[in-house]
Amino acid sequence: MMKHRTVLFVALAALMSATFILAVSGCPKTQEKADQTTAGPTPPAGPTAAKAAGSPDGKITIAMVPKLIGIDFFNACEKGAKEAAAELGPEVELIYDGPNESKVERQIEMINSFVDQGVDVVAVAANDPDAISGCLKRAADAGVIPITWDSDASPEASGRRFFINQATPESIGYALMDELARQAGEDASYAIISGTPTAANQNIWMEYMEKRRVEKYPKMTALTTEFPGEDQAAAMEAAQGLLKRYPDIKGILGITSVSFPGAVEAVVNAGKQKDVSVVGLATPNPMKEWIHNGDIKSVVLWNPVDLGYLTIYACVAAKKGELEKGATSFKAGRLGEVKVDGDQVILGDPLIFTKDNIDQYDF
Repeated sequence: MMKHRTVLFVALAALMSATFILAVSGCPKTQEKADQTTAGPTPPAGPTAAKAAGSPDGKITIAMVPKLIGIDFFNACEKGAKEAAAELGPEVELIYDGPNESKVERQIEMINSFVDQGVDVVAVAANDPDAISGCLKRAADAGVIPITWDSDASPEASGRRFFINQATPESIGYALMDELARQAGEDASYAIISGTPTAANQNIWMEYMEKRRVEKYPKMTALTTEFPGEDQAAAMEAAQGLLKRYPDIKGILGITSVSFPGAVEAVVNAGKQKDVSVVGLATPNPMKEWIHNGDIKSVVLWNPVDLGYLTIYACVAAKKGELEKGATSFKAGRLGEVKVDGDQVILGDPLIFTKDNIDQYDF
């Protein structure tokens, strides 16, 4: 009888011990799951972790994300990016892709996907500086270097290393207002056609345009600003509306590469090109016919091929540690020494394309 009691006691003790072990071993998993739920999504292990430590094959993979694909400006940027990647050789793999519409939500999806794939650098032309910042910070936390170009993100919130700036916002804003005053007159009334209301680059250009107007052209009158998105047909409709609402308007500023040609088309179709001066930013190729016909006098821009080219060189230099905080310049292939101002890499001053020089450019 005593023997049976001993066996029963041992079995009961073993069962209690096993139950205790299972309970204790299950707690960390439960807490880990709760922590993950509270903290939100975490970067995956595997390829991303490997990239954070440096690609074992030495290749640098760059995902370059424009605001949208399929328009002349970003096609020209792609051309320059591919040129730079080819020059840098097999050590650089370039993925150039973006949304079909200028929507930041789609950019965020694509950036998160690139981070999960384990790219080394993600370079984005931000459609919305605040909305894009979270996924760029996630990229940085995962060991992927975030770079912005053309249009910046929030520097602190995004953790981005550098902004590859086509020109200073001041120089762009001033150049646009100076051209408008020269063509429409220093007492002209005018309207602006921008892109999206959240585009950081266009918004800061407009701030400097207004500053220039107040300081140098106080007799000029700003009528309104339209935001038809990155859509040339919508920009043309916006310009048509302006011509009807403001019959005495003397100037229209189209400050995106699609709003400018859209505005020109509306003015030319209305036969008002001698009465309304259209000034703006665009790639030269789609504007050449209007320039040579005398419908417009100039096109303001920088060289987007060089912007794409510079972006890739900056991405590679940042990954290699050749472009770091505190730098004042760095070498960028055929562009030579390029100025670095704080956390911005500056391509240079805007270009003014006219009848005399526009045929020298092919983009």
